[in-house]
Amino acid sequence: MGKSRLLSLLIYLLLKFISLPDLVVSISSCNGPCQTRDDCNGRLICINGKCNDDPDLGTHICQGTTSSPQSGGCEQSGTLTCGGESYPTYDCSPPVTSSTPAKLTNNDFSQGGDGGGPSECDGKYHSNSNPIVALSTGWYNSGTRCNQMIRIQASNGRSVDAKVVDECDSRHGCDAEHAGQPPCNNNIVDGSDAVWDALGLNKEDGVVDITWSMT
Repeated sequence: MGKSRLLSLLIYLLLKFISLPDLVVSISSCNGPCQTRDDCNGRLICINGKCNDDPDLGTHICQGTTSSPQSGGCEQSGTLTCGGESYPTYDCSPPVTSSTPAKLTNNDFSQGGDGGGPSECDGKYHSNSNPIVALSTGWYNSGTRCNQMIRIQASNGRSVDAKVVDECDSRHGCDAEHAGQPPCNNNIVDGSDAVWDALGLNKEDGVVDITWSMT
């Protein structure tokens, strides 16, 4: 075999060897691209085109690798898939300060309302004409903030004091207990009609930026 042909063969084999790792990178890790379950490492599952923890197995392999823009240092604890959509779940909320940024949503605390079951704090339903709120799981803090008053401030300068009566569950959802709704984000203050009215806000907006603090 001539030197030129031998050299060409060596270069060909070298290039084939260098390209081998590319064949192995077909298995994706956390948040890697995927099309089928087989595209993901280990016990990960393909959710919305990305490899993530399998909610059916309760894995937390990807914990902390994906964070919400509003997480404030609170890492995602898992994923709940329901109705064909995937939702992040949280065991914590951002730190409480003298002016804690949050998202205000609207909740119906009356029986048959979109709040689902009775309030966690007292096992009762409440009138929406009262300024009351439900807090995300981390802020609810296993009920230690039950019946405490918080001050909510809107960007228009108006504020209102409201009583904590319920948890806005950041870990569970999509069942009868939660009126079929997905888990709350970790930064939610879910207020009654009275809260929105006192702040001069339009409930049709759905979600509004606010700050809150303990009174």
